[in-house]
Amino acid sequence: MKVTVVGAGAVGASCAEYIAIKNFASEVVLLDIKEGFAEGKAMDLMQTASLNGFDTKITGVTNDYSKTAESDICVITSGIPRKPGMTREELIGINAGIVKDVSSNLIKNSPNTIIIVVSNPMDTMAYLVHKSTDLPKHRIIGMGGALDSARFKYRLAEALEAPISDVDGMVIGGHSDTGMVPLTRLATRNSVPVTEFLSEERLGQVMEDTKVGGATLTKLLGTSAWYAPGAAVSALVQAIACDQKKMFPCSVLLEGEYGLNDICIGAPVILGRNGIEKIVEIELNDAEKAHMQESAEGVRKTNDLL
Repeated sequence: MKVTVVGAGAVGASCAEYIAIKNFASEVVLLDIKEGFAEGKAMDLMQTASLNGFDTKITGVTNDYSKTAESDICVITSGIPRKPGMTREELIGINAGIVKDVSSNLIKNSPNTIIIVVSNPMDTMAYLVHKSTDLPKHRIIGMGGALDSARFKYRLAEALEAPISDVDGMVIGGHSDTGMVPLTRLATRNSVPVTEFLSEERLGQVMEDTKVGGATLTKLLGTSAWYAPGAAVSALVQAIACDQKKMFPCSVLLEGEYGLNDICIGAPVILGRNGIEKIVEIELNDAEKAHMQESAEGVRKTNDLL
């Protein structure tokens, strides 16, 4: 199993690290345009192998896509990260050109690959890959929902004063500060609805804190987060590589599901060896449907800028 990660910055390096530590891939190729940068990151990570007990080979390359050939899964993290005060949508002008060029080069060398898009604005970048390549829809995945759901569960556990292993919950909709749809109605603590433990007001605060999870970290760090995004990517890659048939909310091209067409937006999917094995349609209530439609309108506005 060969995995390529494009972009050796904080997010890309975290992706490579978490994938390697889980020890299911034979090789991770880390590619960057900055001379020697990916090579240095790869060497540093390889020097942790004996300490962390993994045998995955991590290779760093400078802009040489031939070294990515025959990759089973490719992850695109490249592009400029968010700075404090920036929205994900404001990144589109620069990142669209980067993502289009990167995806083209990856597919040229690995025509059967599955692509996971991390670059922001993520839903629109996933849509761009659909529109600019010939890859089938089940082999193009936007990462956002998996990360948003992890942040949702963190906030739920915080509110419940419970261990995160007790908590389950999902965020669908767009990967933006206004577009996320945290499904508090369906969230549980050990199968018991969290509405049994938390007031409507407290759950509302959990929702709002989840939606601005990325912006909160950007303000604190001065740049985008990287540990949780890297962990989210590694979970998706492992589900595909190991054919786990796990369910994650991911940005996927909808063709009628949830009443939406010709849009990439977060929805629950089953991930396995073929990429997206199935889009899962869950029954939403009227308020959730309305929020999903509002989210889609926001994503379409960003798509129009393409």
